Amino acid sequence: MPHDFSKLNAFPVFMRVEGAVVVIVGDGEEALAKARLLGQSSAALRIVAPDASQDLLDWISANHAAHISHAYARAHLAGATLVFAASGDEELDRRVVEDARTLGISVNAVDRPELCDFFTPALVNRAPVAIAIGTEGAGPVLAQMIRARIDRMLSPSLGTLASLAVGFRDAAERLLPKGLPRRRFWREFFEGAPARAVAGGDVSRAHAAASAMLGNPERNFGHVALVGAGPGAEDLLTLRAQRLLMEADVILHDALVPEAVVAMGRRDAERIAVGKRKGCHSKSQSEINALLVELGREGKRVVRLKSGDPLVFGRAGEEMAALREAGISYEVVPGVTAAFAAAADFELPLTLRGVTSSMVFTTGHDLKGGSLPDWAKLAISGATVAVYMGRSVAAEVAGRLIAAGLSPDTAVAVVENASLQGCRRFHGTLADLPALEERRDLAGPVMTIIGDAVAGADFSRSQALAAIPSRQRVPEEAAP
Repeated sequence: MPHDFSKLNAFPVFMRVEGAVVVIVGDGEEALAKARLLGQSSAALRIVAPDASQDLLDWISANHAAHISHAYARAHLAGATLVFAASGDEELDRRVVEDARTLGISVNAVDRPELCDFFTPALVNRAPVAIAIGTEGAGPVLAQMIRARIDRMLSPSLGTLASLAVGFRDAAERLLPKGLPRRRFWREFFEGAPARAVAGGDVSRAHAAASAMLGNPERNFGHVALVGAGPGAEDLLTLRAQRLLMEADVILHDALVPEAVVAMGRRDAERIAVGKRKGCHSKSQSEINALLVELGREGKRVVRLKSGDPLVFGRAGEEMAALREAGISYEVVPGVTAAFAAAADFELPLTLRGVTSSMVFTTGHDLKGGSLPDWAKLAISGATVAVYMGRSVAAEVAGRLIAAGLSPDTAVAVVENASLQGCRRFHGTLADLPALEERRDLAGPVMTIIGDAVAGADFSRSQALAAIPSRQRVPEEAAP
């Protein structure tokens, strides 16, 4: 009769092990791996290991497990709730299995599924919350891959938050009617102000926020997250940013944030493009500020998705000031700024021992005034300079720095579409930089890095800036 793959061969359960004896029979790596897994529980571990490896002995000592240093005997299983045969010796493992079954104890033989009464899952531990992943015949590698993905999705503070929730359960059931009010409370508890406070390590503030929610269940607790989307590659988004996107009711995103990054948000979240490109602003900054305040007052969870890092040429200061004045709670989630992504694309050290120990982040437009900004002195003294949004003023940047005393031979690296699959790299000297202004083929965000440390980059995949430029110009834009 063919196997029905829609049916589970093993049914997942959670077994109570608090204070129960769990026996592990084995001396080496397999026994140590099981000890580490079971050590996450409150079981009393008994390890039968006559020739225990030093690593296993160290673990036993550090975790106060009971160690039996004699050769295995059936009597060692007495009083156990679970048994693990992890000797690596098939004959001994079979003997342990037979003894355990004779005593009516469930047993697992490591890497011998045909001998197992139960299987150990891959475990995501956020005690008191636990997620167990089993893949039956698909093997442990798949289970571990799934575990890693789920582990990334869950906040490290979930266990603390769940413990706090236990203390509010009775009060919530007593004060809030069943149905929507209670569901709304718990949703806000696990995704709103209490969760954010716990994530920040402030359990007392989380307790106060939850108490306020119980005292005023009709209040809308809106929140805005100013989130760095990074330079463009979706896998450079931080785990915190991804979690907030999955919880958002509304996502406000810049024009330079790729659709692949925006799409990482909740499917039913409202998406609003508020991007500003050179010469084309879909919304003014004051309109964006007002919209953030309005959505926060409506009780919405808002992600303001900014290209690069919100605090680097992202005008986050104005948005934070508006939210503070309106009394809307907010947070800032850093992103990978374009300078770091461009340096990574070039394998370029932004600081280099004995060469430079300081950095300057600037825009090319800072050099268009009547006098040199203060940071120009740093550049002349050896700092690495990262220039954002500087393609259209490249000649002026080069001319002003050279006139101020920076050597025309100073190394320069330029990256278009940093971090993305189609990024392009160019290299040269400060004297070559004006050629950048005339390249008609540079339509993506451009990042320029200037300084002696640039000489340490890998130029094997880059083109020379001194190549003959095209004359047609295109609008330039850069991710912060």
